[in-house]
Amino acid sequence: MSDLFQSAGMENDAPRPLADRLRPKRLENVAGQDHLIGPEGPIGRMLGSGRLASMILWGPPGVGKTTIARLIADHADMEFVQLSAVFSGVKDLREAFAAAKSRRSTGRGTLLFVDEIHRFNRAQQDGFLPYVEEGIVTLIGATTENPSFELNGALLSRSQVFVLKRLSDKAMVQMLGSAEKEMGTSLPVTDDGKTALIGFADGDGRYLLNLAEEIFAIAPKEPLDAKDVAAVLQKRAPAYDKGQDAHYNLISALHKSIRGSDPDAALYWFCRMLDGGEDPLYISRRLIRLASEDIGLADPLALMIANEAMNTYRFLGSPEGELAIAHAVVHMATAPKSNAVYTAYKSAMRAAKDTGSLTPPAHILNAPTKLMKDIGYGSGYAYDHDTKDGFSGQNYFPDNMDRVQFYAPKGDGREGVIKKRLERWAKLRKN
Repeated sequence: MSDLFQSAGMENDAPRPLADRLRPKRLENVAGQDHLIGPEGPIGRMLGSGRLASMILWGPPGVGKTTIARLIADHADMEFVQLSAVFSGVKDLREAFAAAKSRRSTGRGTLLFVDEIHRFNRAQQDGFLPYVEEGIVTLIGATTENPSFELNGALLSRSQVFVLKRLSDKAMVQMLGSAEKEMGTSLPVTDDGKTALIGFADGDGRYLLNLAEEIFAIAPKEPLDAKDVAAVLQKRAPAYDKGQDAHYNLISALHKSIRGSDPDAALYWFCRMLDGGEDPLYISRRLIRLASEDIGLADPLALMIANEAMNTYRFLGSPEGELAIAHAVVHMATAPKSNAVYTAYKSAMRAAKDTGSLTPPAHILNAPTKLMKDIGYGSGYAYDHDTKDGFSGQNYFPDNMDRVQFYAPKGDGREGVIKKRLERWAKLRKN
């Protein structure tokens, strides 16, 4: 099958980017994805058994999605047809399906690779279904976004989803070694310059090779150190989209780091979100929720600090106001934790829905009129302040409902005092 440059009308001896010249020719040469394409990986086993199913390759840019799809087609001896959801429309899809149907009649299968498949709308995604079901095409879709959110359930049910990993530093060192072999010379950077170069690429192999090619072209007289690399290259923006998967992954990491009482990890994820361009007020709102959900009455101050951090940011703006949010992050990570109120609230809500419209017991009903007093409203109510110990022990649940304990304090922080108080009242109530 002709490569992309030949299909574009370019000759074999035409200049080609280093990343394209180093595109692996065999699956086992694809770096960093052995968990999928190795002999024990799901794709490796699939190819070994000769049963190829439609699949979705989900992973960040530059980790080999297109290359893997092309090499799968070569391995299975299928016609490789590539479309991009960014540039293709209904007409292109119809032509691809018609050609695949015609090709099938001659006994040759078609592997249809759709890059950025999540950019097709729901109706367009549905259009793949009959051709996939009939085996006219084997579909491989590539996406950088979470398929659970971006792809139709019907399409997902007919495909296997495989997650490609961000390239490790080890894999990227191997790629730079391949680049040096291809160029016939060592990359003119020092060891720390190479480390900086890999950091700039941020797990994207294609971007790494483009940066390396730029350094080869510069041909500095002396090897570039980390500072020199930073001076001549543009740092890649963090892989972060405020409306997509990275957004939810990082806020989850921040939330769980605070819940897990790790202030250092919590600060790291907080700063990662800021560096990615996240709105500090969004983070503040999540911290306020977290203060109620995971800290609660173990440290009631956490909720107030979270609110004040948000107000401080609104008053000061960036960057000064972000320090107040960092203050809240550290306070909450180091605070005692309790989800007792959160759990109690959910349990009480379920009970409220289950018990319908049970009325309060008569002795705690309000009796503003003589008639209401005559029919028993408020009769027998004990005013707790006038009782011994300031506690009457009366029943406040509906008459036809058994007493339920929703709130069970954990005993950490301020909840330790609350727990002892509730235990004392329980004894008085029993007596």
